[in-house]
Order: sequence, then C-alpha cells, then structure tokens
Amino acid sequence: METLEAIRTRRSIRKFTSEPIEDETVNKLLEAAMYAPSARDTQSWHFIVVTMKELLHRIPRVHPHANMAYEAPLAILVCGDLNIEHITEYNAINCAAATENLLLAAHDLGLGGVWLGVYPRLERMEPLVKLFELPENIIPISLIVLGYPNEKHSAPQRFKKSRIHFNKW
Repeated sequence: METLEAIRTRRSIRKFTSEPIEDETVNKLLEAAMYAPSARDTQSWHFIVVTMKELLHRIPRVHPHANMAYEAPLAILVCGDLNIEHITEYNAINCAAATENLLLAAHDLGLGGVWLGVYPRLERMEPLVKLFELPENIIPISLIVLGYPNEKHSAPQRFKKSRIHFNKW
C-alpha cells in the first residue's frame, strides 16, 4: 500500500474477528512504531503487548471507551519513560507519533485498530498503571486495540483549505 493511500484510507476499527495476530506481525507493528520521530531523538517509548484474554477483558473496566477489547485479540499500551525523557509533554508527543506509525502499519498489514486516549486523563491513567503494574517512571499515553477487521468504513473527505495559513495567520 502506498503511504498516502494508507493515510487517507485508515479508519478506526472497533469490531474484530477472532483470528489471532501472528507474533511476526506484532513485531512489524512495534518496529514501525519505533521508527517514529521523537523529540531530541529520545525514543522514550515502551510498549505493553496484551494478548491474555483475562487482561483484555479487564481493560474496559478501567477505560470507558474500550469495550472492543472484549473481542480483540491484541491491545498495545504505549507508554513514555520519564527516565529517558523528563518532559511529560514530550513523552506524549513521542508516543503519539509511535501510535500513528503503528496504526498505519496495522492498516497496511490488513489489520484494524483504534486509538484510545489515555494521557492526560488521570482517571484513565491511574487504573492502567495499576492493571499493568507500571513502574513510577512509566506513564501510559495511549492504548491501541487491534485485530482483523469485522467492519469497514469509507474514508471521509477531511482536507479543508480553510485550515491552511501561509506565512501568517
């Protein structure tokens, strides 16, 4: 798939088949995520790969928009490391870039996924810290739920010239 096509056609997928995702595919997703740009090239991300059904079923109990995790074969919690990058906001930006790379790679590989916001919502962060037993220096930024799609969405027109400003506002 061409890059621009992947960008234009990737959609949030919340319904999945029961087909498992191969380890090799998961590694490709994580490699794509790790090729994201990061502030000062700190690459301050960590990834919790969640395949255990018990954990997948506990995610919706701590994240209000994660019901799709009940049927998904995989979730990935993207976290920032305050020991590597001391500025929390840079961790959020770094992990957001990694999240987008991962979602685009998933689309290219025939998977569907949805990005669930975590940071800066303490009511989402704190339960995930407990659920995944994260150390003090690790902050959860985003949660990606993935699987083979069991739904399809058309891509809307999102290009808006009114949002473009050249040189000055």
